[in-house]
Amino acid sequence: MKSRKPDRAIDRRTLLKYSAAGGAVLATGVQAPAIAQQRAIKLGYVSPQTGPLAAFAEADNFILGNFKAITKGRITVGNATLPVEVVVRDSQSDPNRAAAVAKDLIVQDKVDLMLVASTPETTNPVSTQCEIEEVPCISSVAPWQSWFIGRQANPAGGPPAWKGFNYTYHFFWGLEDVIAVYTTMWGQVPTNKSVGGLFPNDGDGNAWGDKVVGFPPVLAKLGYRLTDPGRYQDLTDDFSAQLSAFKSANCEVITGVMLPPDFTTFWKQALQQGFKPKVASIGKAILFPSSVEALGKDGNNLSSEIWWSPQHPFKSSLNGMTAHALAGAYETATNKQWTQPIGFVHALFELAVDVMKRTPQRGDPDAIVNAIRETNLDTVVGHLQWNGANLPPFAAKNVAKTPLVGGQWRLKGGNKYDLVITENRTFPAIPVGGKMEPIA
Repeated sequence: MKSRKPDRAIDRRTLLKYSAAGGAVLATGVQAPAIAQQRAIKLGYVSPQTGPLAAFAEADNFILGNFKAITKGRITVGNATLPVEVVVRDSQSDPNRAAAVAKDLIVQDKVDLMLVASTPETTNPVSTQCEIEEVPCISSVAPWQSWFIGRQANPAGGPPAWKGFNYTYHFFWGLEDVIAVYTTMWGQVPTNKSVGGLFPNDGDGNAWGDKVVGFPPVLAKLGYRLTDPGRYQDLTDDFSAQLSAFKSANCEVITGVMLPPDFTTFWKQALQQGFKPKVASIGKAILFPSSVEALGKDGNNLSSEIWWSPQHPFKSSLNGMTAHALAGAYETATNKQWTQPIGFVHALFELAVDVMKRTPQRGDPDAIVNAIRETNLDTVVGHLQWNGANLPPFAAKNVAKTPLVGGQWRLKGGNKYDLVITENRTFPAIPVGGKMEPIA
């Protein structure tokens, strides 16, 4: 049975365009005879390129093109220079589809290393499939609790029931970080500390709203009163029940983790019904300029976590490009505003090169896993090392944490917005650009 073609192709014209923007030169792709006889290193990559989560993969073509231009299709492993191939698949924002394409990449394409990004609906099924098939996998862009605890058979059993993984590794921040960022931002605006929670019935929503590891226990300890109307289904079209509960509790702060179209629906209904809190800090939904621009002037001063920006003081291990330069290269190549996933998808490929360079044993998944565990790399999203720093013991082996700050969207003319960093206490090396302002 022949393997399927990648869901997303990148043509030569696109690669030339992106490589020019990134300051790299694209190789012709012609391999020397000795190299051509060697099997290529195969990297699988899965992300939600279509569907309601597609904004997370908006920069994929740029990153993949830039990666091919930088490496010129080759990786040096020991004394050998080997061709490298990236096989791309679209999860279509569907967990079942994500698992299916991961299985195809493993069984049909026989990838050496799996890379996967963007929300538990994609990272979790792909990681789980890799763990079953004993294929090394590196994932990102999902809070580590959503990725780690969300994949356990019995998460309600508490930490003693949670076990580590052998082949799957993750880097990102955790709920403890986003809670610290959000509550510190809220502290800059006088409120009655009444908070409305919007937690869907999905991997992120169940983790964020969890009474043990999520927002509820921390907010209670800090003196906030949380109104949680319960889990709603993704892509709902009626938030009347939630709005009624928030109005009754006089909520002046709204938080949650929503799909982009769901927050658009909620916010429009809220304004139509005369409900406007002083602060709205929403994960996932308003990470992207396009999501805020869709709200027109009603997006001003909405706030969210910021995991990567041009202000982050980090450089790529592949070509020394700074976060600022990488964001600028994307904007030049696409005529679009930078988005946060750019840095983390780029870092996935930085890790892939670093790991494979340190794995001379071809076709040995355990050797690749050992190389992942021994990673000690400075990347465009910060230093990455699976050393258990700032993690509970049960997650220490499989998770590497990255910095997190917070900020607000500020209208800069028409319907265009800038994302201004307003909170950096969790990582002061990332500079702030302003203070929190209440929603007018």
